[in-house]
Amino acid sequence: MDQVVIAVVAVFFAGMGIYALAAPASLIATFGITLPTADGRNEVRAVYGGFGLAVAAALALACYDVGLRDGIVLTVALALAGMAAGRVVSMAVERPSRFYPTVFYLLVEAVLAAALLAVR
Repeated sequence: MDQVVIAVVAVFFAGMGIYALAAPASLIATFGITLPTADGRNEVRAVYGGFGLAVAAALALACYDVGLRDGIVLTVALALAGMAAGRVVSMAVERPSRFYPTVFYLLVEAVLAAALLAVR
């Protein structure tokens, strides 16, 4: 069961990474952001794409290397919790205009962080 949870989170990050590399403007448009420049698209590809695929690879490694598993799982759980916390702080400063995408992704990040911590 632990490997299933880790694999599900890995697939989430891989999907985000692939989508960001293939269509950075579409990925970020969900948040009402446009990417009219190559530099902006490069940033989304790097942060959402490259980072997402690196996290997915690390989680895949965690499924097969017991010695690295706890460290990888804890690190990704903390990263997800940090993302969720950043959204909470942002919501305290500025209320989101609707549930999706901001609140939705807050819940996704919090649930995935909790799931990883539970299998650690």
